[in-house]
Amino acid sequence: MSDSPLPATSYAQSATREHPSQFGLMKQRRFAPFFWTQFFGALNDNVFKIGFTSLVTYQTARFSGVDAKTAAFLISAIFIVPFVLFSATSGQIADKYDKATLTRFVKTFEIVVMLIGGAGFLWHQVSLLYLGTFLMGVHSTLFGPVKYAYLPQHLDDHELVGGNGLVEMGTFIAILVGTIIGGASAGFVEHGTWILACSCVTIAIVGRLTSSMVPASPALQADLRINWNPFTETWRNLALARENRTVFLSLLGVSWLWFVGATFLTSFFNFAKDVLSANPDVVTVLLATFSLGIGTGSLLCERLSKRRVEIGLVPLGSIGMSVFAIDLYFASHALPSAQHLFTVGEFLGQLRHWRILADLFLLAMFGGFYSVPLYALIQSRSQPTHRARMIAANNILNAFFMIVSALMAIVLTSAGVSIPGIFLTTALLNIVVAAYIYSLVPEFLLRFIAWVLVHTFYRIRLVHPERIPVTGPAVLVCNHVSYVDAVVIMAESPRPIRFVMDYHIFRSRFGGWVFRHAKAIPIAPSHEDPTMLTKAYDACAEALAEGELVCIFPEGKLTRDGDINAFRHGVTHIVERTPVLVIPMALRGLWGSVFSRDTDAHWPRPLRKGVSSRLTLAVAEPLEPQAATPEALQRIVTELRGPRR
Repeated sequence: MSDSPLPATSYAQSATREHPSQFGLMKQRRFAPFFWTQFFGALNDNVFKIGFTSLVTYQTARFSGVDAKTAAFLISAIFIVPFVLFSATSGQIADKYDKATLTRFVKTFEIVVMLIGGAGFLWHQVSLLYLGTFLMGVHSTLFGPVKYAYLPQHLDDHELVGGNGLVEMGTFIAILVGTIIGGASAGFVEHGTWILACSCVTIAIVGRLTSSMVPASPALQADLRINWNPFTETWRNLALARENRTVFLSLLGVSWLWFVGATFLTSFFNFAKDVLSANPDVVTVLLATFSLGIGTGSLLCERLSKRRVEIGLVPLGSIGMSVFAIDLYFASHALPSAQHLFTVGEFLGQLRHWRILADLFLLAMFGGFYSVPLYALIQSRSQPTHRARMIAANNILNAFFMIVSALMAIVLTSAGVSIPGIFLTTALLNIVVAAYIYSLVPEFLLRFIAWVLVHTFYRIRLVHPERIPVTGPAVLVCNHVSYVDAVVIMAESPRPIRFVMDYHIFRSRFGGWVFRHAKAIPIAPSHEDPTMLTKAYDACAEALAEGELVCIFPEGKLTRDGDINAFRHGVTHIVERTPVLVIPMALRGLWGSVFSRDTDAHWPRPLRKGVSSRLTLAVAEPLEPQAATPEALQRIVTELRGPRR
């Protein structure tokens, strides 16, 4: 037996804060002031940008030297440039200083920026408005790492998905409200610029007041020495992000969403005017629909994921985004031109326009399914001392992708491609990018397959799932009832698991593909293949040494009568080499399903109406390795399962 100390393992214990739903966070000081601070910041971003974009699109004559067809993309690009230049520096600052102090500084800076932007509105000076756009980009660059590093510092692991969902929902409601204020204000020909200037300054002041109530958030690396060279630090941040492959590819996934979102959002003005023949008020309807979709998807994530980081939702999100973006092209590419610009009432009075709104809403909703788990995954798997710099790396990538998005839109527009054509191009690119990312990180796709299969056929009850460690190595032990036991456990685990499985499974077409990509460990009895048995134990030791979870079914075979077979000594051999905690688990409810060896097997719902499809996964208290004998484990698992098979 190894004489190395028992590895430390982290748990989401019952001592964590509890609240009935994610909305309970809105009543707590650790979250609410921060939420409203970021809300008013996002609101002001959009009042300013939408007001500016609307003016130069529909009142171009009042601003000299502006091309109405490309102005929206140019404004977006100018806003993004600071993310490329200063994200690396802002990430260091967020790791080095108290985040509450930084928040108040950023909100004070916002007031100054809005005074400059307000002057640009009042004097119709495009140069001042472009400067204001750039400085608002600086404001968002400074606040971005603070925002996403703040959440895991004040929320428990089981609250991260809900907290991120609320932030995403709040951001897009802010976009909606900001769109309404900015678009409506710009619509007043005589006094619109005054209303925009006053609105932006007032919102900045309100945001500064709410920031004063954000609780202290001590620096996690106060001794950090800041590298003020943005180029070398940018490269260092990206290199730091690449150290964790899953986190880095998650960053790329988030950045791709910003590429898609930026393409659609910056196209809405020209889409409304040139394709839908609609006035600026209809732009507000489009943006409102898009924002409500994102908000709905973000809020549904907590319910669908059962308050944990469920990356199986990410492929679901990407599939939905492509499907409805493609349908949006077919719904809008051949619309007849109108003699005048439709009002909101006239636009909503035509049935074909409701299909467009439905596509936008569902596209955005699936975008929420896509983004929230990725943000939560990045936060949960990044080192706390480097978390803000991970977010900074994300902002750098986001900015790059959004700039490429703006350039692509400008090039395609200049080449005569219509706005629906740009939407179709983006949808097809989304399919290619998603397939590439999932081929690099099969974990996303495997979780999706497991999540869909399990939640389509079963209602799962979890008993003490918090006992499965969220970090650190451990051996999971479970009874073996059916061919889908591993899929069920995979779907309900907070993190990837290395399953030890009979080598015959690897010869099957579908099961072999799934478990090979899940990095399962094939095993054979010593009398059949002693070499494979030795390699299996070596692979288990290596996985545990790297801090992974290993799951073994110690019966060694499926039950033929529903009763638990005698446990073998495989677990003993594993923990003798690597002494880690052993966690007994029990599945009940799968015996009698078509996936078991019951001779009277039946299909679970929804394929067989009226048959109960409820099953339970129960988790026992962890055992020290020396206490995890086959006899003790079999007794615990049997008691945990109970009479129901």
